[in-house]
Amino acid sequence: MLLTQLRPAIVSFILLTALTGILYPLVVTGIAQTVFKPQAEGSLIVLPNGKIAGSSLIGQNFDDPKYFWGRISATSPAYNASSSSGSNLGPLNPALIDEVKGRISALKTADPNNNDPIPVDLVTSSGSGLDPHISQAAANYQLERVARARGLSTEAVQQIINQNTQGRFLGFLGEPVINVLQVNLALDEHKK
Repeated sequence: MLLTQLRPAIVSFILLTALTGILYPLVVTGIAQTVFKPQAEGSLIVLPNGKIAGSSLIGQNFDDPKYFWGRISATSPAYNASSSSGSNLGPLNPALIDEVKGRISALKTADPNNNDPIPVDLVTSSGSGLDPHISQAAANYQLERVARARGLSTEAVQQIINQNTQGRFLGFLGEPVINVLQVNLALDEHKK
């Protein structure tokens, strides 16, 4: 009696394991590699020399005044995709307040003559702690500092920002954003 019940259970277990644990992942991976190859490989940004600069989906740490700075990373070390998470710090948490004050101080030190309001995305982290984008307001806040550090006109830097601005999702959802890595690479490629 036990063998008559045990045999179908074992066969079902082996069959479902092969189907859902081997066959299905292979089919999905094959489709992804065929139809969505860049995304399946991590949305990597490859330089003309073949070197990988990073992923368009994960922020990078920039602190040189000649570069646009992204959002604060909530991971340790910074922008570590294997430890993605939000900070879970509430608005009254002293650690969050200290983090924001530190970022404001860094922004003011990098551009002491800028008296514009600092956009919130420059002093807070995103939900994942890895966001590669900043708002147009955040890019515009940094525009003069970057132009001055590179010896470029603000018009030239604004044009690079405009060329690297991604519109609203489906044309109406969200806000236009700038990928920090892509705009910084475009700045490095720009000839005076």
